[in-house]
Amino acid sequence: MSAVPQTSAVPEHRLQLREVLEALVADKLIGTGQARDLLVRLEAAGTVPAHPLVTIAECKWPHPQAAGRLLTLEALVQWLAQRSGQPYLRVDPLSIDVTRVTSEIPYAYAARVRILPVKVTATEITIATCEPYLREWERELAPALKHKKIVRVLANPQDVERYLLEFYALARSVKASENERGQTGFSNVQNLEQLIDLGRAGSIDANNQHVVAIVDWLLQYAFDQRASDIHLEPRRDTGNIRFRIDGILHEVYQVPASVMIAVTSRIKILSRLDVAEKRRPQDGRIKTRSPSGKEIELRASSLPTAFGEKLVLRIFDPEVLVKDFSALGFSAKDERIWRDMIDRPHGIILVTGPTGSGKTTTLYSTLKQLATPAVNVCTIEDPIELVEPSFNQMQVNAGINLNFADGVRALLRQDPDIIMVGEIRDLETAEIAVQAALTGHLVLSTLHTNDASSAIVRLLELGVPHYLIKATLIGVVAQRLVRRLCKHCKRPVEIREERWREICGSLALPLPGQIFEAEGCLECRETGYLGRLGLYEMMPLDEPLQQLIHEHIDFNGLRSAALKQGLLPLRAAGLQKVAQGETTLEEVLALTPQS
Repeated sequence: MSAVPQTSAVPEHRLQLREVLEALVADKLIGTGQARDLLVRLEAAGTVPAHPLVTIAECKWPHPQAAGRLLTLEALVQWLAQRSGQPYLRVDPLSIDVTRVTSEIPYAYAARVRILPVKVTATEITIATCEPYLREWERELAPALKHKKIVRVLANPQDVERYLLEFYALARSVKASENERGQTGFSNVQNLEQLIDLGRAGSIDANNQHVVAIVDWLLQYAFDQRASDIHLEPRRDTGNIRFRIDGILHEVYQVPASVMIAVTSRIKILSRLDVAEKRRPQDGRIKTRSPSGKEIELRASSLPTAFGEKLVLRIFDPEVLVKDFSALGFSAKDERIWRDMIDRPHGIILVTGPTGSGKTTTLYSTLKQLATPAVNVCTIEDPIELVEPSFNQMQVNAGINLNFADGVRALLRQDPDIIMVGEIRDLETAEIAVQAALTGHLVLSTLHTNDASSAIVRLLELGVPHYLIKATLIGVVAQRLVRRLCKHCKRPVEIREERWREICGSLALPLPGQIFEAEGCLECRETGYLGRLGLYEMMPLDEPLQQLIHEHIDFNGLRSAALKQGLLPLRAAGLQKVAQGETTLEEVLALTPQS
């Protein structure tokens, strides 16, 4: 790269396309012909180009210094930051205190000079810009920033434009909602019972345009950040908004308590919940679209707490239904065993694991593949988590005494081929599931147990006779979800044989040449992980294992026999993923039981 010009030594000006192209040619990132062709094309079209980096990124030219990669907008911003001698920043909206940064600089001024405040401390304010050679705004702002030092960073111009609009619009909506509450004459009462009563009064209209804007922003923001859950948690003076991303909760925003009440009411209206009822838990659902136009379903759950209603929105991505088993984390052997189980004409298949371990995703993906025009797939769920047109779905309704067992009885009169029971919770549900399997139906369901062999013990504890388990149970799958290493920053490390043997215990797994650790980068928000994958313990119930099922079952004997038959425990499945560089030892050791 050519010598880096000091920003202060360059005359003050906005970036020009020709100037940037010449610099890219000088640094051997593009050729002279590419630069000339782009200028000629734009001149012929007579269009006004966007920010020069955006225009160049749209060409999708290959990156000569990174095989297989393109000169993306982010790569160009990093190059420009290095060339101009300024720090580069990838804007992470989750790490920004929106209320604080938007209170420092008026929107009209920030929009005019295209700057975005991203961090404020007692002594400094960090401001992102996409114009490295404009400095006048620093001189103008300095007197108004109460002696705070300005730290300028260079950021993606599209991020600056987008978050400039979003952050200030959100701050305005929250402020306007709070002001309207102040005009109602209510005050923040510091007694818990009065606080709950005050919430029931609904002092801000849930259909207020500012509240609508806040909720719209919240949902689109969650989709954009790959959140699986949105938590709205009321506190005494504020309301906390948190997103769960890759299994970890991140605090996103804090709003005044009065605004949180209105936001909660708005979401309850969208979810078709009883807005006036704040004493009992309620469940509902929302169907909406992501910014890209993809339909997304959300399940809403409300819970009364000391300071008001807590809401959790579970986001269901319909794309999980089109994922194949390998995309979920199945190994080739796992997929072979699983397909053998689900191809049986009748019997029971159980998927076990704690809440949030991906059981529903596994079942929905499986049913989607089984639901051909020649097959009648029926489900009974509590609640229906994702509406799928190729299934016939029914929801448990305690208000009319429709439970899982009653639902399965009704489904048996609907000429089903495959039945999915959301969860086996009691003996009645277990017995009717067994009866359905005995009468020629394939039944899939879930249980909450730590591993596959524990599911048989659980059925016996519920009161299912051992001979019926032997006659109907096809197999059990236990599963967990672990975070997937970020492919952009994972770092290889060596592992000592003694340490590997200590971790493996009785598991005879070969020592990998290297494993990977989480490093952290801009792509993964410095976590080192990006997405999640499943770990599976497959236990088909073949003849030798069936013989061990009786009233006084020996759990350890059953487990040992399953291991001899080739059962790969969850811990071993996780360690295989570690050896393949897909996750870390820390994730596997924390989330799988000791074998």
